Amino acid sequence: MGSMESDHKPHAVCIPFPAQGHITPMLKVAKLLHSFHGFHITFVNTEYNHRRLLRSQGPAALDGLPDFRFATIPDGLPYSDEDRMQDVPSLCRSTTTNCLPHFRKLLAELNDPSSDPPKVTCVVSDAVMSFTLDAVKELGIPDVLFWTASAIGYIGYRYCRHLMEKGIVPLKDVGQLTDGHLETPIDWVPGAPNMRLRDFPSFIRTQDPDDFMVYFVLHETERTPMASAVLLNTFDDFERPVLEAMAAILPPIYTIGPLPLLARRIPHGPLSSVGSSLWKEEPACLQWLENKRPGSVVYVNFGSVTVMTNQQLIEFAWGLANSKYEFLWIIRPDLVKGDTAVLPPEFVEGMKERGLMASWCPQEEVLRHPAVGAFLTHSGWNSTLESVCGGVPMLSWPFFAEQQTNCRYTCAEWGIGMEIDGDVKRKEVEGLIREIMGGEKGKEMKRRAMEWKDMAAKAAQEGGPSFANFDKLVGQVLLSKKDVVYDSKLNYYS
Repeated sequence: MGSMESDHKPHAVCIPFPAQGHITPMLKVAKLLHSFHGFHITFVNTEYNHRRLLRSQGPAALDGLPDFRFATIPDGLPYSDEDRMQDVPSLCRSTTTNCLPHFRKLLAELNDPSSDPPKVTCVVSDAVMSFTLDAVKELGIPDVLFWTASAIGYIGYRYCRHLMEKGIVPLKDVGQLTDGHLETPIDWVPGAPNMRLRDFPSFIRTQDPDDFMVYFVLHETERTPMASAVLLNTFDDFERPVLEAMAAILPPIYTIGPLPLLARRIPHGPLSSVGSSLWKEEPACLQWLENKRPGSVVYVNFGSVTVMTNQQLIEFAWGLANSKYEFLWIIRPDLVKGDTAVLPPEFVEGMKERGLMASWCPQEEVLRHPAVGAFLTHSGWNSTLESVCGGVPMLSWPFFAEQQTNCRYTCAEWGIGMEIDGDVKRKEVEGLIREIMGGEKGKEMKRRAMEWKDMAAKAAQEGGPSFANFDKLVGQVLLSKKDVVYDSKLNYYS
């Protein structure tokens, strides 16, 4: 790299929203900036999640490197040493009201002339942590907002205000959840013509005109235009009409997905072992898949936030059992609401040969494994993209937020999934598993999934649009300050 003053090395502060589905893609962005573009990185977790990462990754995992460091700020919630996902509304309320002064203080410490790292030259912040805009404005450096959900999810949130203005929400009474009101066609949202009310983010299913989560998502998405640029973990071919609608209302948007594919190019090194999983992953999952026939296993994982009743868990269990297919089922310790997951002993006994149950696994690798034939998922965005990267069709049981929206697109627009009714019944689960694993519809979905897998790979390959967009983001936005001169051979000099 030649000799260069560390003062002139660009320094990005990356701060994700404190939940698994946000930390995972943000860590990939940070590693890409570090390994391909020579950035000094400060990666900011909340103290609660920092403790969880140390537990799952090992006590030395976050010691970092001289130029890739971890920092923490408090999330503002009462101290807890639990190992579970925090309550989402409480967390959103707390980050919005409490984090700004702590983040300001951290930036001041990093910029202190007596401190070691180079001065902060840019911030990459989660788009639902928009308080960072206020701290960064004072420094006059770029603040890029990373929207870690789907583009269609963004549009879904952004247009909630229009649903309110038209009197479609909030709901008049609880009866509207079941009387067909949710089937109301909503065909006027730019880039998303084929929607029903039930496909909008779940937070709108409230009767409270002052519902905090509705207010929160509107507040955050309506502040997005204040950013220097907006990052999206998607690729142009996948969400084109929606991306065009977003581009019309936002600062420059850069599609840099699927990040799992971009991140696979990071050379093996000391950072490779730094994972983002808040739960301990069980490597036995991959060993178990080793001797299975191609496409023979149903992989089941509802992500990091979904909770269900024990009865729903039992319905899924018997649906899987009665389908007669082999399965790998991830059951988080906190999957059942307020209780331990209790599976019927005869299910556990009878499934020893056919199923493996684990508490967490390296999902990207599982979905890339040829043995996996279908993915029973909550339709979170990282899971959806990882499934696309593996060419695996989906059975979707969306839980909350914009998972309903992703599910709609998976089934109706991309043709790579089927939805399981919210009120889950074993007979339906069994039937859908048989269809996706061996039926005609299932074969068609597999074919479509493989087509999308190819398109995703093309987007992320060297010279592909997502790969090129990452370089553009660096050159056009993150290094736009005059004191850092960019050399195209990925060297820096001043």
